Amino acid sequence: MLDESLLDAPEALARADRRGLLRGAAEAGARVRTAARHAAEAGVAELKPDGRPRAILIAGSGTAAGGVADLIGALAGAGAPVTRLVPTGVAPAPGALRWALPGWAGSLDLLLVVTTDGSEPGLALLAEQAYRRGCTVAAVAPGRSPLAEAVDGSHGLVVPLASAPYEPYEETPAASPGALWALFTPLLALLDRVGLLEAPPETLAKVADRLDRTAERCGPAIATYSNPAKMLAAELADSLPLIWTEGGGAAPVGRRFAAVLAEVAGRPALAAELPEALSAHGVLLVGGLAAGADPEDFFRDRVEEQQALRARVVLLRDRPTGGLSAAPAARDLALGHDTPISELEPEEGSELESIAELLAVTDFAAVYLALATPATPS
Repeated sequence: MLDESLLDAPEALARADRRGLLRGAAEAGARVRTAARHAAEAGVAELKPDGRPRAILIAGSGTAAGGVADLIGALAGAGAPVTRLVPTGVAPAPGALRWALPGWAGSLDLLLVVTTDGSEPGLALLAEQAYRRGCTVAAVAPGRSPLAEAVDGSHGLVVPLASAPYEPYEETPAASPGALWALFTPLLALLDRVGLLEAPPETLAKVADRLDRTAERCGPAIATYSNPAKMLAAELADSLPLIWTEGGGAAPVGRRFAAVLAEVAGRPALAAELPEALSAHGVLLVGGLAAGADPEDFFRDRVEEQQALRARVVLLRDRPTGGLSAAPAARDLALGHDTPISELEPEEGSELESIAELLAVTDFAAVYLALATPATPS
């Protein structure tokens, strides 16, 4: 069970945070600025592309790489198809993973390789294969890593991974909230340069500022009653989150939130987009996970017996365009089945700023849930 008293004990949270996850979430804005500077120093701003690529291929492993591919796919829209190259292998270890280009990939396509490790021989082999096919290759990887050395020079462009000075590891932990922004930011700058999306330096600066402001609202020193991330973590205790999203930018945030809850907090969650979520998850609101599934629940011994999981809807929304929204139907469905609902909606701003705010709040919430749950390793 969640120890809610720990949420309002900043020093105790710091002692429990042996992976530095809170600091990683708090310094996301600084990571964006560092990554943008690394991209500029690598020569992204001086690139003179001939036009948009036919397709974007993204390769990497772990939650951060998957989140990057999902976000780019949402932002690129109809500009170019975005395909994540999923690795194969016998184990999730750098030496066991392999990636392969699709048969149609060639000189009109762009391969983006993202990794917080840089020692995966499979990624180096993929970059070599892409070079032989004529694909343009760009990588974000730790400096002086085997992958960076394999791609640098004639094979492609390398942007060194932006790391935080406090990190006690040689590599950025893939579960760290900062890992996503270290990988994502240089690709935003690159894809802005090729005309696939709009992320000029001033937009990235606004994203960093939004992350800073959100970190101030969600920091460990802010009490739970006025802290959206701590409040969400407390609401998700002993629940199965049904993460319902509305808007193109909110969809990948919801899927990442489910992945981070599993990886960081050891909690299951399901994510789906509205309005399809209403039919896909509706049966969960009337089954064994429903709030009223156990009529004797009020009389249970909550000290001696383990609390059963109950569904809770988490509604993540971009601001809808054209006034059309499935949110009222979602609220009616949840409340009609006595299912509690939590809602997050960003402040006014660009699509990237809205995505940044939703990512920051949900990352903080996952970290608080992990740190305040004694049974979860931290």
